[in-house]
Amino acid sequence: MHNPLGEFIRAHRERLTPAAAGLPGGGRRRTPGLRREELAQLCEVSPTWLTWLEQGREVSPSARMLARLAQVLQLSPAERGYLFGLADKLDPAHDAAADSGAEPGLAAVVEAIAAPAYILDRQWDAVAWNAAAGALFAPWLARLDGAPVPNLLRFMFSAPEARGLIVDWPDRAARLVAEFRADCGRHADQAPLAGLIAGLARDSADFQRLWTLRNVVGREGGARRFQHPQRGALDFEQVTLHLAKRHDLKLVMLLPQRQP
Repeated sequence: MHNPLGEFIRAHRERLTPAAAGLPGGGRRRTPGLRREELAQLCEVSPTWLTWLEQGREVSPSARMLARLAQVLQLSPAERGYLFGLADKLDPAHDAAADSGAEPGLAAVVEAIAAPAYILDRQWDAVAWNAAAGALFAPWLARLDGAPVPNLLRFMFSAPEARGLIVDWPDRAARLVAEFRADCGRHADQAPLAGLIAGLARDSADFQRLWTLRNVVGREGGARRFQHPQRGALDFEQVTLHLAKRHDLKLVMLLPQRQP
C-alpha cells in the first residue's frame, strides 16, 4: 500500500546520521541512518508507534508530534511544510509566522505596481498597499494613527461609503463572503479568525445572513466596477496571486480594463 507520509519519514530517518542527531554511532549498522528505536527515543514515542506510522497503520500524529519529528529529522522549511501537508495537519510554526504581517520587501513590491494593489493576510487585513489603492479605497485604507488595521470585510459591511463606491454591492458582498469562507477554510474556528467572524456577524445582519448560507467560491478575480466620488465610474480587472513563501498572504491587483 502506498504510504507517502511513512515513506517520507523513513527516507529522512535513513539519511540522518547518529552523529548529526547527537547520538553515538559505534558498531556495525544495517540501517544507513537512524534506527527506528533511536528516532522514537529522540521523539519521545514508542518504537511500535513509529513503526506503525512508517507502515501506514491507523495512527494519526498530532501537530505537536509532527513538529518534533521535523525538528529531530532536521527538516528544511520546505520539507517541514511537505511533512505537515502529507499528514493533513496545520503547522503551528506556519501560523506563528503568519501573524507577523507583511515582510518589509513586499511593501516595495506593491509600491512598484502602477495599478491599485494591496496585500491581504488570512484575516483579510490590508498589510500593505500602494498609493493608487489608497486613492481608490480612501474610506478603507486611509489609516489614521491609533486606528485598527484596515480590514476588507469590516469596510464592506460596516462602512457606509462601501455601498456607494462598489457597484452591485449586494452581489459583490455575497461573493466576498463566499470567497472568504473558502479562503479561511479550517482556520475559521481558530483565533483570530473566529473573533473576526463573530464580530462581523454581531455588527452586520447582512454578513450574518450571508455567512450562514455557507456558500463557497474561489477568489478568482474578474471584473470590478466602482463609482468613485471624485473620479466617477471606474472599471478594473482583478487579479489575485498567492505568495509562494507566505501562503497566508494574497496580492490583489486591479488592472485597468482594456477597451475593445
